Amino acid sequence: MTDPINENGATGQLYPRRVYPLDAHDLSEEQIAVAFAMTSRRPEAFDVIAEQVSKEKAADFHERWVLGYGHASVAEHAVVHLAVENVSRLACDTLEDNRLASYTEKSSRYQVMPEDYYHVPEELAGHKALRKEYVDACSGLFQSYFRLIDGCIAHLKSANPQNDGERDGAYNLRLRRIATDHCRAVLPAATLTNVGVTANARTLEHAIAKLVSSELIEEQRLGDAVREQGQLITPTLIKYADKVDYLQRMPGLQMDLARRFGFPREEPPAEDAPIPIGEERAPEVRLVHWDRKGEEKLAAALLYRHSNLSYDQVWERVKDLGTESRQAIIDECAAGLGPHDAPLREFEVVDYTFEFVLDYGAYREFKRHRMMSYFPQPLTVAHGYGIPPVVAQAGLESEFEKAVGRAEEAYWKVQEVSPLAAQYLVTHAHNRRVLSKFNLRECYHLFKMRTSEEAHFAIREPVLEAMRLAVEVQPQFFRGLKLRNYPDWWPYETED
Repeated sequence: MTDPINENGATGQLYPRRVYPLDAHDLSEEQIAVAFAMTSRRPEAFDVIAEQVSKEKAADFHERWVLGYGHASVAEHAVVHLAVENVSRLACDTLEDNRLASYTEKSSRYQVMPEDYYHVPEELAGHKALRKEYVDACSGLFQSYFRLIDGCIAHLKSANPQNDGERDGAYNLRLRRIATDHCRAVLPAATLTNVGVTANARTLEHAIAKLVSSELIEEQRLGDAVREQGQLITPTLIKYADKVDYLQRMPGLQMDLARRFGFPREEPPAEDAPIPIGEERAPEVRLVHWDRKGEEKLAAALLYRHSNLSYDQVWERVKDLGTESRQAIIDECAAGLGPHDAPLREFEVVDYTFEFVLDYGAYREFKRHRMMSYFPQPLTVAHGYGIPPVVAQAGLESEFEKAVGRAEEAYWKVQEVSPLAAQYLVTHAHNRRVLSKFNLRECYHLFKMRTSEEAHFAIREPVLEAMRLAVEVQPQFFRGLKLRNYPDWWPYETED
């Protein structure tokens, strides 16, 4: 006799569906992780298991199974929320360089930074005169930042009159936000920030290892602090997070390999040579690799899931189909995507590799798409910079260029003592080279988000160009892409 369907929609009255949280107020994160882990060996309900797991038992379990036997996935059930305050943007980049975590950072688009809100690296502690020059350069950038904001607001008031019915406070706030958004480009990578971090213990251990293995003293100190505070929540799971010899060796090894095989590195100017000063330079985007068998690969992947054949068999049949049939398969699987829908995972089999030269501010927006692979070169002033549109429209290019020029002079001097510390003087307007590989599915996400008119102008233009290059070589893959704003060159008809 078949059991009737119960009130929860499941058959079998003895086993009703239950969905419930394990309360983090009653259990530690490590206890929750153990309760979830034990379900693989024990038949009881999670809450019953949890009642039997004391903090001491949880610690013993993790010492034995997670740390001793390497069952690291258990640590993913223990979640840590950390408030990290007053670290440089440069160090924050390293902290945020982990795919499987969440970060919310203080926005320089909406807040005006205090005048002394920057990090002074310990690398300069033994160089009194150079440290003073560094501090003067940072202070100069912040002083220009405030002058630029005031100048841009004055310009915006003349160019953007107050709307009917708009209150004075709302009007002034609107103009200040526009000015702040553009003028933040003059701020250095030394600018401090706050960031809220949510990560599981496994990811946090990896983040700590990268930080404490860094060559930058600030990042080492940050790693120690993250470990110390993280241990208050997960005392066992990140207890042994420490320097990793491999991570420590790699920067030096890669640098040595580049020199050994004749690749030039950035060098400080000769003593009798004038200090090179950067110049305004627009962002650049190049499509350096793309998948020429992408059509066959995507069609094969789309058919494979329900084919009941080996991949080799599917591949051979797909090759025989011809372009028209393969395209029909792709079109049908992309049709009907809503504006917030992601395409099937099968779209991940097609890859694109781009080289971007984009300003540091745009890079910080770009790297938020953490599921892709990205490989930035060190921050430098050598690739020039861009002047934000409102700054130029306000006639403040000279103020901007003078501030950036002073920072560049200090950069080259600091670079002779510590190339790593010199990075702190690079402004958000300076360009950075970054190589990035992302798949077709990520293209849909990135292009949809970062080409809309609501996207920040610094990231919108490079991503628009990346999209144009991808569509140029393989337009057939993007028929189903839904954009908020289509560029004039879009090859397909769009909905009104």
